[in-house]
Parts: sequence; C-alpha cells; structure tokens
Amino acid sequence: MTYTLFSNNISSSFGVNNWIPFTEHEVDAREKFESNFMTQFISGKLKTDHIGDLFGNQTERTTPLTFSPEATAVFDAGRELWIYYHKQPNCNVNASLYDIREHFQGRNETGRMNSTSSDETYTNLIGNLREKLIQLADKIEPKVYEYEFLKE
Repeated sequence: MTYTLFSNNISSSFGVNNWIPFTEHEVDAREKFESNFMTQFISGKLKTDHIGDLFGNQTERTTPLTFSPEATAVFDAGRELWIYYHKQPNCNVNASLYDIREHFQGRNETGRMNSTSSDETYTNLIGNLREKLIQLADKIEPKVYEYEFLKE
C-alpha cells in the first residue's frame, strides 16, 4: 500500500484526492483537506455503511495499520516533502504527489513534465523519497513473486 501511495500519477485535477496519506496537522496545511479517507483508513477509524454489503457481516478494522521500517521511512520522507510544499505561497491544499511534482518541476513546451527542478530543497526531498521507495521495493519484490502477483 505504501509503495502505491507514493508512486502513482493521480492528480487532484481529476476530482477529490482521496490519496493524501497525511493529516492537515502533520503537514501544516492552510485549509482542511476535501478528503481524509486515507488517513482514516490507515488509522483504523474508517466507518463504512454496511447496507448492501456483498460479503455479509464483516467487522470493521479499528486498529491502525502497522508498517515495516522501510514503509515508515517512505512515509517520513513523503511527509517532509508535503510539509515543504505546503509552505509554498500558491500551493493546492489537496495536492497529490503528482501535483507536487508538477508544481516544482513544471512542464515543457510540449506539455510533458520536466524531469528536474531548479528548487534545490525540493530536489533533495524528492530524491530522498525516491531512495526510500527503492529500499521498500527491494524489500517487497520477493513477496510479489512468492504470492504470484507476478511470475518470474
């Protein structure tokens, strides 16, 4: 789950961003997020309506998810990036990671996102996040094949 949260191309321009993995307090956001789905899910506080529940009487998880040290390091690196982004004067409070990258990296004349940024702090933060993602990928890769999500 952590790898997916920090390696997707979801943009808030497509609708409400339900993928924000932090609370407003954690990133010092100026405004309330439109959705707190992901933080509620992670913390075990997500309440669901069981009307028409396909699988019958399911119990709701009320305990927070626990993450490996590698996944926690990804969250920590991501949080630092979100905090830095939320200090920007024209930030979108509901920005996704893709939106944050677009903000700092910009787009070229053909509309493609630039691969680098002139903002040194951002470059260091995104580099750290990418390094932590690589470490997490190295840890989960054997399980991907063991559980046959992919075949070797």
